Amino acid sequence: MTDHASYAKSAAYYDAIYAARGKDYAREAEYVHVLIQRHTRSPGRTLLDVACGTGGHIGFLREHYTVEGLDLDPAMLALARRKHSDITFHRGDIMSFDLARQFDAIVCLFSSIAYVLTVPRLEQALLTLSRHLSPGGVVIVEPFLKPEDVRPGYLSADFVDEPDLKIARMSLVDVKEGVASLNFHYLVATPRGAEYFTERHDLAAFRHQDYLEAFRAAGLIVVYDSEGLIGRGLYVGLKPLV
Repeated sequence: MTDHASYAKSAAYYDAIYAARGKDYAREAEYVHVLIQRHTRSPGRTLLDVACGTGGHIGFLREHYTVEGLDLDPAMLALARRKHSDITFHRGDIMSFDLARQFDAIVCLFSSIAYVLTVPRLEQALLTLSRHLSPGGVVIVEPFLKPEDVRPGYLSADFVDEPDLKIARMSLVDVKEGVASLNFHYLVATPRGAEYFTERHDLAAFRHQDYLEAFRAAGLIVVYDSEGLIGRGLYVGLKPLV
């Protein structure tokens, strides 16, 4: 993540916001599992969830795999560990983490890859993922929007209406040199009071060709699923057996 991508303030409300939006982690995890089994040539069942966030997917992926998670944001990791106390979570940067072993499957979902911001860093991230992948293993990456789909000035709003938690989250998108800056404005009310804060998240709208070239440069055979989990597509990379 970048300096403008911390969830320090909003992490506590992340799950509530995406529950209100109807994000279906169970369905998405099953979709990912089917893709892995379709393409894998590795006999094992170990899986690493990179940029795992609060652990929304990993709780369902564990039904099929021996799972571990990795994220850079301390607040998100704390929530993941609280939800899944028996799962190992690592703090690390997708660019440079080193767990000194390999996994049969690696996933990086919900557009987290876009936080790397530049093509050289995208290539480095894929090299790091490939280094942690067993021969015959599969890495699945969910991209952010394509450049032509990013709309400067786009407005969105999300609302949470629970008995003891009310949230309004609004965002405004700025775009500069292929990077979308999502400027979030939060108004949060609980029985303890109300607060307002902002966060900015910068995500790169990489081209399809950028992803293909980064996968191939990392020594991976790449397949593209144009629909994916939420309409953003998925890139499936297979590490050759030899």
